[in-house]
Amino acid sequence: MKKPFERWIEYAKVNSMSSDEVETSPTTQIQFDLANILKDELIAMGVQDVVLQDSCVVYGKIPATAGQEDAPAIGFIAHLDTVPDFPGQDVKPLVHENYDGKDIVLPNCSRVISVSDFPHLADQKGKTVITASGDTLLGSDDKAGIAEIMCLCERLLTSDIPHGTVCIAFTPDEEVGLGTSRFDLAQFGADFAYTLDGGQAGEVVYENFNAASAKFVVNGVNVHPGSAKNIMVNASLVALEIAGMLPACETPAHTEGYEGFYHLIGMEGGVDKATLAYIVRDHDARKLEHRIETLRHIEKIAKEKYGENAVSLEIRMGYRNMAEKVKTRMEIVDAAIRATEAVGLTPAIQPIRGGTDGANLTEMGLLCPNLGTGSYGFHGPYEHSIAEDMELCVDIMQGILSEFVK
Repeated sequence: MKKPFERWIEYAKVNSMSSDEVETSPTTQIQFDLANILKDELIAMGVQDVVLQDSCVVYGKIPATAGQEDAPAIGFIAHLDTVPDFPGQDVKPLVHENYDGKDIVLPNCSRVISVSDFPHLADQKGKTVITASGDTLLGSDDKAGIAEIMCLCERLLTSDIPHGTVCIAFTPDEEVGLGTSRFDLAQFGADFAYTLDGGQAGEVVYENFNAASAKFVVNGVNVHPGSAKNIMVNASLVALEIAGMLPACETPAHTEGYEGFYHLIGMEGGVDKATLAYIVRDHDARKLEHRIETLRHIEKIAKEKYGENAVSLEIRMGYRNMAEKVKTRMEIVDAAIRATEAVGLTPAIQPIRGGTDGANLTEMGLLCPNLGTGSYGFHGPYEHSIAEDMELCVDIMQGILSEFVK
């Protein structure tokens, strides 16, 4: 029986980057490469009702053991794709056995995974740490979660552990916000579920940001600078003026915990036209609405100053804080907390400063908190996971199933 980190190393070598330049899901066909591998492995294990749909979502079920047919059907979900922000091809995972507790120098570059930047490493001495080689990401977000779910399936199918129906799904495009755009709740068949998506082993998340995106488009007036007085409107300068109206202290670099932010993620421009792209986040839905009102007020001020057609603002609402609905059934969270304590870990119950597929699934009606995978340093060359903690994550899932047996 393979260990989670052994499975994960195999999956990490399969390029499955999504794209933020395409709005149809799947955004890349290469995600099918990993999806097909998982489909075949699930079938070979004996998982039933395995389906890979043209949406690039893999589904499967493990039937309830005898006497547990009335237990709730519990789902576990992880995503196939890796973030498009950093190279995800030609990944070469490195296994650091009996880790010495010191900085890890990545061989293919001058990058270092330092204990000062990742203080949890000081407590990992003697364990097995897996990293990339320095010039790619590792893919622990979320192939570590996939590997743990696959190991749970193998464990359940080769033992007499009692459990209700277990529903499995692997989704594409989570990193670009499209992971659940074509998710088939009926095919999945769970009463509730858990995503396994990043974070330390023992992390239990049921609070996430409410999300929106905002885009300012500024239309300038471009004439020869030699005769531009009282005529020219430099779109780039107007864009800078707009950016300066937002509070400088409410950015990701200056906020933590439940504090929301405005995050400028892109800007382009010249004299004739300029754009500013933001993501806007807050755990409190009312505060997010206030942030949106602030943006609309800035648009109004700019229009009054430069003309009705000079500035436009587009707002798109994103995922919502799953806590609004999960709090109506906290027994789902409580089961994860007890399962975490049962393996000797202190549950890390904290708001996530982001979102998961689970946030959208919860909004769709499938309550879906998130569990950690024993992984850290996501979305770049500093990603790493702890092999022993990955084993504990499998134990936690098994413990959750045990919480609901009759």
